[in-house]
Amino acid sequence: STFPNKKMVLKSKNGDWTIFFSCKTVELEDVKFHQCVRLSRFENDRTISFIPPDGESELMSYRLNTTVKPLIWIESVIEKFSHSRVEIKARSQFKSRSTANNVSIMVPVPSDADSPKFKTSTGSAKWVPEKSAVQWNIKSFPGGKEYVMRAHFGLPSVESDELEAKRPITVDFEIPYFTVSGIQVRYLKIIEKSGYQALPWVRYITQSGGERINTVKANNEIHTQPLDLDS
Repeated sequence: STFPNKKMVLKSKNGDWTIFFSCKTVELEDVKFHQCVRLSRFENDRTISFIPPDGESELMSYRLNTTVKPLIWIESVIEKFSHSRVEIKARSQFKSRSTANNVSIMVPVPSDADSPKFKTSTGSAKWVPEKSAVQWNIKSFPGGKEYVMRAHFGLPSVESDELEAKRPITVDFEIPYFTVSGIQVRYLKIIEKSGYQALPWVRYITQSGGERINTVKANNEIHTQPLDLDS
């Protein structure tokens, strides 16, 4: 389906909803609608007409088959000798007017590592032994910023480097008032016929599906390679 700048009219049993969408023309794949949507109307003029069910429901979902650069890029160096040294750089690759919230970066380390010590330029880091990982939490990560986390561990024995290198770094976050697709609701009007007061309100939020950054071993160090973005 192609979405140019378009006016969409949403019909409900309690009134008429008129929504004006604004975006560049984008190709949407795997478009799915809730069963309450009148598909013939949408196929005819791209108007979403429906009678909403009770409670909260997902009206529409879709997928963009386009290349999207990682919103938070991770660089890592993990050294393994008689101790393990981890250095992680996290860089936000979106504009400064947006902020990622509740950022959680999970960095795998050898399962027998001990005596952890951490230093972060922002946020806090903790050792998660049940996952053999370091978790770096950043409550607020503005766009265009870069932060660093360093960790040191004791390493009693030497484990399989191949196994450690295969475990990815994972990143979770959410960005309010931000859309990757660029589709935005510019105008929302509700004409209420039953006398019930309805307040137009739109909220945007982008949530990661768990970015995964794979690591590769080189000269007794483990580095990141291009990530597999799942968001």
